[in-house]
Amino acid sequence: MKKLLLILGIVLVFASCENDKKPTQTTQKKERKSVVVPAFNGDSAYYFVKRQCDFGPRVPGSLPHQQCAEWFVETLNDYADTVFVQDFKARIYDSRVFDGKNIIAAFNPNAKKRIIIASHWDSRPYADNDPDEDNWKKPIDGANDGASGCGVMMEMARVMKNHRLDANIGLDLIFFDLEDFGTPKWADESLHDDLSWGLGSQYWSKKPHLSGYSAYYGILLDMVGASNPRFPKEYYSQGNSAWVLNKVWRTAREMGYDEHFINELGDPINDDHIYMIHYAGIPAIDVIHLVGDENRTSCFFPYWHTMQDNIDCIDAKTLQMVGNVMMEVIYNE
Repeated sequence: MKKLLLILGIVLVFASCENDKKPTQTTQKKERKSVVVPAFNGDSAYYFVKRQCDFGPRVPGSLPHQQCAEWFVETLNDYADTVFVQDFKARIYDSRVFDGKNIIAAFNPNAKKRIIIASHWDSRPYADNDPDEDNWKKPIDGANDGASGCGVMMEMARVMKNHRLDANIGLDLIFFDLEDFGTPKWADESLHDDLSWGLGSQYWSKKPHLSGYSAYYGILLDMVGASNPRFPKEYYSQGNSAWVLNKVWRTAREMGYDEHFINELGDPINDDHIYMIHYAGIPAIDVIHLVGDENRTSCFFPYWHTMQDNIDCIDAKTLQMVGNVMMEVIYNE
């Protein structure tokens, strides 16, 4: 997942935090006082993360993957106004074809102004960043890399069932599949391809679940559950969708989370938001845990693509923080 390479010929136009069009802080604070933002429960989000991990590694083509998809659809049907299941086929790096399911939970489906919050729900079939070479071909739980973002979204859905958004705002929670089946490190160099990642988001971005679908903006949640997270402003997000990035980071700052939502430029990450921008024309950003140590072996959180990315690395406090920011942003649109 997510290589540090320029892809798809995206032109980056940098914008500072001060140049995005926004109301003054005074006006914005007055608006927020009139909006009741329902409480997000970090412990409930943790339950949703654990529930996914309890199925086992959610690798496409496996029984845990099938069972988790059924649980998502059944649960979301109880929370959302409408649930779409987008079945698709995708060819992975070694030419095998897999069946995938993108799952979309829609709130206020008739509202024209739509916002997307997304994450991928599949888990990596290869622990190819594990320090033990014997683990490189084993599947991972993907507690942080996959399940954490979905856990936040599931809790949002649970809360929103009884705390309706303004009728003019529509929200689509998109659970992308086949994100993490990209070329493993140990594969032949000729098979390495940036486009082997994010297959579900590539498919959806070219063929949305509804004809003519568009959205005001999108927020991708990736690795948002580990303790003491570090969310800098991801490079492509800043270059292509600065006004969305600034909206979210400003909200986090006003809520006292600026120690974690850091006002500095982060690495360029090949992630699902890239395809939303490039193929679907939707401004989108990536909220993703990136480390800043120059001596790092990876730009991601320490257990990325290892067997240790399990429920033990998930912190309900981090889920609470990310959920609080997402709820504040959405309800104050």
